[in-house]
Amino acid sequence: QVQLVESGGGLVQAGGSLRLSCVASGSFSSAYGLGWYRQVPGKQRELVADVSKSGDTNYGDSVKGRFTISRDFAGNTVTLHMNGLQPEDTAVYYCNSYRTVLTKRYDYWGQGIQVTVSS
Repeated sequence: QVQLVESGGGLVQAGGSLRLSCVASGSFSSAYGLGWYRQVPGKQRELVADVSKSGDTNYGDSVKGRFTISRDFAGNTVTLHMNGLQPEDTAVYYCNSYRTVLTKRYDYWGQGIQVTVSS
């Protein structure tokens, strides 16, 4: 099983910055993708950003130009730098790892970490 441990987050004022980190372990492989999703009560979990094993990145439309995702050289740590935070960025952020076998995707999730942006 893949374990994902998140850190960072907390409370910040609008316009501020935060950094989230996630370390993968267990049966994790550097061939897996890593990313971040977020969820607010009553809404579906949405993609924030992810990075593939080859370093290709993908961002949700609402965070493009403000957030940056990166992955360390060893491949098991993913960091999300969040700038220009707004109250609508308030959510529980979940670290995600994924692998694809043929056409089937397997997802693994962290426990989630709260990010709150005050106006």
